[in-house]
Amino acid sequence: MKAADRPSRNTGRAISGEMTATRPRPTLKKVLPEVWKLIRPRRVLLGCSFLLMVVNRASGLILPASTRYLIDNVMGKHLLYQLPYIVGIVALATIVQGITSFTLTQLLSKEGQRLIAELRMQVQEHIGRLPVAFYDENRTGTLVARIMTDVEGVRNLIGTGVIDFFGGVLTALFAFGYLIHLSVQMTLVTFVILVVFGLILQRAFKTIRPIFRERSKINSEVTGRLTESLGGVRVVKGYHAESTEAEVFAGGANRLLQNVISSLTAQSLMALASTAVLGVVGALIMYLGAHQVVAGRLTTGGYVTYVMFLAFMIAPIVQLVSIGTQLTEAVAGLDRTSEILAEATEDADPLRTEILGPIRGEVSFQDVTFSYEEGKEVLHGISFDSRPGTVTALVGSSGSGKSTIISLICAFHSASTGQVLIDGLDLATVNLASYRNQLGVVLQETFLFDGTIRENILFSHPLATEEQFLHACKIARVDEFAERFQEGYGTIVGERGVKLSGGQRQRLSIARAILADPRILILDEATSSLDSESEAMIQGGLNHLMKGRTTFVIAHRLSTIRRADQILVIEQGSVVEKGTHDELYAEQGRYYDLYTRQHGLEANLFLAPGEGDPVEELK
Repeated sequence: MKAADRPSRNTGRAISGEMTATRPRPTLKKVLPEVWKLIRPRRVLLGCSFLLMVVNRASGLILPASTRYLIDNVMGKHLLYQLPYIVGIVALATIVQGITSFTLTQLLSKEGQRLIAELRMQVQEHIGRLPVAFYDENRTGTLVARIMTDVEGVRNLIGTGVIDFFGGVLTALFAFGYLIHLSVQMTLVTFVILVVFGLILQRAFKTIRPIFRERSKINSEVTGRLTESLGGVRVVKGYHAESTEAEVFAGGANRLLQNVISSLTAQSLMALASTAVLGVVGALIMYLGAHQVVAGRLTTGGYVTYVMFLAFMIAPIVQLVSIGTQLTEAVAGLDRTSEILAEATEDADPLRTEILGPIRGEVSFQDVTFSYEEGKEVLHGISFDSRPGTVTALVGSSGSGKSTIISLICAFHSASTGQVLIDGLDLATVNLASYRNQLGVVLQETFLFDGTIRENILFSHPLATEEQFLHACKIARVDEFAERFQEGYGTIVGERGVKLSGGQRQRLSIARAILADPRILILDEATSSLDSESEAMIQGGLNHLMKGRTTFVIAHRLSTIRRADQILVIEQGSVVEKGTHDELYAEQGRYYDLYTRQHGLEANLFLAPGEGDPVEELK
């Protein structure tokens, strides 16, 4: 398939937390299928829990039901022989209620926590498979909040929150049936009032749901900035910007506070409405009940029982204010979780069907253009070939497009037009896992995990043998400093390798690439953090690593790439010169300017004060 015939796969700007506001706001109807996806694997557990809930709520109604017989028969007619039976039944019902309550809490609370853990793992795995462009547009802290915080409320969809909700509804239905049996008139009056209250609650929850959704968004933004601030604490302190960061965080915290206040105001108004309903219903029942008792249509015991059952019917409805708030918050979190799970992963592209076996490592760019944003090209018609076992160096001024070319080789992005070929196959059609298994990368920004030296090196090949591990450490000269530590290779390197020097971190990164044994090797300023002595020490190891592999090197120190098989000079997104060091130097073009200027500057740095110093010469 020709490039012109393919749809553009350029991911462009990924949808960030701020951009999601342009999407249609998810409604409850749209979220219900997502809720069903969570419940379906647990339907047997929930079915058993529902049966236990029926038994639990029915046993809870034994006490108010027995009150009628206690007052009318035992107290009113002095039928004391019935008292042991009434007490015994009430005691048995209480025991059953206690056992079922304990069982429900154990089953559903634990299952709710399992659900949270599963969702977190699912969201983390999905985010890990999203394209690099997504990470470019989303803060690390925001993504952490999506994984850890947004799913928290979902436990109410399967935990005790949902049981309280449906249990309350079931109790209200049981009570309603018995109240109809006792007094149709009073029950119908109460029912009309409660229906009106229910309609008010429905509108209230529809209003409060966006508030909770906005709270999740604000919380993610605040967490994101806080994570950045703590991660960059040395920069913050270096510029004495503690007060600035405190002000930024305070602004976010106040936005979160205002959102919470808004939700609390809404909840308070609903609670006020609940209290008013209780008062109105209570007054009406007192008025109507008194008339019915005096008229002989209702006994005193029947009236007391009616009031108790009425409480059992109204209390769950009033509880819906708090329970409904929890469920609304859970739905808002599920909205955001579903939103991020809907983002297309890298391998979701239907064109990526080619599974690579072992590759030779031939890389070819054919008239490649690329843009991060539509209409703003950063690469223009890039074409070159890199044969297996050769070294291709990319040079040029900062921002010229070198790192973007490397990103295309790594398949972090796809060409807007043109083709990037691997052994003659269009990289845009290749399964990424089968390709990246054969790719080794040493980036300019060395990233290490907060683990041991051994764990960081084995990251690229966890199943490597001890012999392979030690061999990689020897080539990268990691052994020279690691074995001096008390814990050796078990030494903890700290967050981002903070306990190691820049050169030591870079050596670990190089050892990690060596252990991966890649067919294509990317060295993006791989020796930038090393002093001249350290660079010379590991250069032999790098030469050994590059042998037989297709290697791409970005280096600002041009002396390190003199032996490259080809040098590409990149300026403003185009290849302006191509050749070996000797060829480009002889042309006296852009490469010649960069090389001579750099070496002239380096020479001046080692001159004695005033000797050939440009400033002195101007004087």
